[in-house]
Amino acid sequence: MSTLVTRPQLVALDVDGTIVDYDNRLSETVRRTLTAVVEAGHHLVVATGRSVGGALETANRLRLTEGYVIASNGAVVVRLDPQQESGWVVHQVETFDPAPALERMQKVLPTALYMVEDETLDRYASADFPQGEFADMENFTIVPFDELKTKRATRIVLREPNGTSEQFHEAVERVGLHGVAYSVGWSNWLDIAPEGVSKAHGLEIVSEALGVSREDTVGAGDGSNDLEMIEWVDHGIVMGQAGEPLKELASVVTGTVEEDGLATALIDHLGLEVLAEA
Repeated sequence: MSTLVTRPQLVALDVDGTIVDYDNRLSETVRRTLTAVVEAGHHLVVATGRSVGGALETANRLRLTEGYVIASNGAVVVRLDPQQESGWVVHQVETFDPAPALERMQKVLPTALYMVEDETLDRYASADFPQGEFADMENFTIVPFDELKTKRATRIVLREPNGTSEQFHEAVERVGLHGVAYSVGWSNWLDIAPEGVSKAHGLEIVSEALGVSREDTVGAGDGSNDLEMIEWVDHGIVMGQAGEPLKELASVVTGTVEEDGLATALIDHLGLEVLAEA
C-alpha cells in the first residue's frame, strides 16, 4: 500500500539497469512515466556512475532542461541551465590524488585498463576500453599509465578484461583500497571516488540546493554504487535484478529493468497518471 504523496519529491534515479537496460535502451513506458513525474511537479534527478557526458545523454533523452544531474557517483554535480550554450554548468566537483590507488591496483591487476577523469571533467585512459562501455568513448585521451597518476581525479575506472568475476572480486579485496570510496560494477569493473563521496553525497548537495527535505526524497537503483543512495532516501526503490545486499535496504523491490519495474514503482508511490500515446 503506497502512502499519499502531497509535496514535491526529489526523485533520484540510477541510469544503467534502472532508467535504461544494459544495452542503453529506454522503454516507452519508462519515458512516459518519467515525463509524468516532471509534469506532476517533482524534481527528477539523474544520479549515475557515468561521467557527465553520459549522464547528460540520459537527461537529454528525457528532455530535461532544468534541475540537477549527479555524475561520477556523486563526485560531480551539474545544474541544467537552458540559458547556457552547453545547457549546463558545474555546480560542485570533488577530487582526490589518484596515484596511491593506481599504484596499488596496478600491482595486483597489471593487465587492467584505467581511466581517470580530472577536475576539468576531461578523461584520460591507459588504453581503449571495450566498445560500448562508455556513453561517449570519443572523449578519451590515451596517455601512458604514469601520466594518469599526475592528474587530480574526480573518478578512477578500472576495467579488467581477463578472468572471471570471482577472480576479480578476490583481486579487489587484495588491493586493499584506503582513503577512497569504491564500488564493483556489473562486469570486472571498479569505480573509485573521493573518500566520503557517493550518490548520497550528491543528493545531499542537490536537496539543499532545491530546498527539499530528506523526508521528501525517492531513489531507485540496481547496483552496489546505489547502496548509499538507497540508504539515504526516504523511499528506496530497488530493481528486481539487483543483488540481495541492495534489496535488504529497499522500501520496495520492484520488477526488473526488462519489466519496466521503475515505471511500476514510481506510478504506485507517487500516484501518477500516465497516459498511453494515441
